[in-house]
Amino acid sequence: MTTESRGTPGHHVTFARFLWRAAGNATDGSWLFYAWMFGLTAVALVGLNAWARQMAGGMAVTGMSDHVSWGLYVANFTFLVGLAAGGVMMVIPAYLYRDREMHEVVIIGELLAVAAIVMALLFVNVDIGRLDRMWHLAPGLGQLNWPMSMLTWDILVLSTYLLLSLYISGYLIYMRFLGREPNPRHYVPFVLVSIVWAISIHTVTAFLYCGIGGRTFWNSALMAPRFLASAFVAGPAFVVLSLQVVRRLELFDVPEAAIETLLKIMRVTVVVNLFLLFCELFTHFYTGGHHSEAVSYLFFGAHGHSELVPWIWTAVALNTAAAAVLLGRPLADNRVLLNAALVATFVGIWIEKGMGLIIPGFVPSTLAEIVPYTPSLPEWKITAGIWAFGLMIFTVAVKLALHSMSGELRLAELAPKPDADTKEAA
Repeated sequence: MTTESRGTPGHHVTFARFLWRAAGNATDGSWLFYAWMFGLTAVALVGLNAWARQMAGGMAVTGMSDHVSWGLYVANFTFLVGLAAGGVMMVIPAYLYRDREMHEVVIIGELLAVAAIVMALLFVNVDIGRLDRMWHLAPGLGQLNWPMSMLTWDILVLSTYLLLSLYISGYLIYMRFLGREPNPRHYVPFVLVSIVWAISIHTVTAFLYCGIGGRTFWNSALMAPRFLASAFVAGPAFVVLSLQVVRRLELFDVPEAAIETLLKIMRVTVVVNLFLLFCELFTHFYTGGHHSEAVSYLFFGAHGHSELVPWIWTAVALNTAAAAVLLGRPLADNRVLLNAALVATFVGIWIEKGMGLIIPGFVPSTLAEIVPYTPSLPEWKITAGIWAFGLMIFTVAVKLALHSMSGELRLAELAPKPDADTKEAA
């Protein structure tokens, strides 16, 4: 039976109403919601102001140079691509293994992918220096060196994954708004494609680095597996923390089995991530030679320079401690310790795939010179602003999804009406 035959307007009307209701729902909430969004907005505006100053003063306001041309921005880009790919760890149990509990909350993983890809693209935007250069990255507008350029492949897979995630999450929320069960034929094929695409986005990003022959620190066949392993730790860690916040605020009845499934995944991936790091270190330090200079600088410093040493050892300590908590079941049963471990591994992987990956690729330089890099204050402000903006997107998107699932965001014609007895009692 069609929508019109049931007395409900067509999609051209209902979708407009959906957008209107969604806009109102996104800006309405408790004092805690307003305080959270106010804080994020303030940080985002500080970042926007710093970016405007960078646009006016040029890239000289950053700590980057001719020797270190990628810094904090590309470090965050790399991490966020992994965070987006990590959301697939909810999709696989929900759709391939038909995990019903995970199916209830899988949309949070899709929305995390949307927010993470938007942030990743914003970091690319601030890293290229000028806004007018962005059109060169647009397929069909810019002159992309395809298929030889790995950067072109990265742009294509990221843009496609963003569109897939937007369609899947948007379709599911819209169907809930209409009070209908989503038609599997309209979204499951896209979900299956997104699983492969999630793996591809981080694989292509890894190939972007290890394909640069002049940077020996990145010339490793383990780059792509390491990227995926760390992504499948950071993504579930963020989702588990988000699910616990949703449960604490009583926004949705989060199944405990869904959280436990993600923790089981992390107990494997956190060990694999550390094992692959050990394999890399063994190869570099045991064989020695010119190719190990960047790793030596990263872990122990060189020629009086040790700027990255505290960063990388902090990352190793955080990831190791998190693995100990996750693998030790009595420790993981303590929610305080568990949440601390989730935050620790999230921060640890952010450091490992950021400052511990990007900067050593440039220091020492190809001329064996050590030109240290330290992020400037404008870089930190812009980074914080982009993260705040991304968290705003994620917060609003999850809010809309949860309200559609609970029935609060529903087409007016389908809203429950009081029966006769209720009216008389009133």
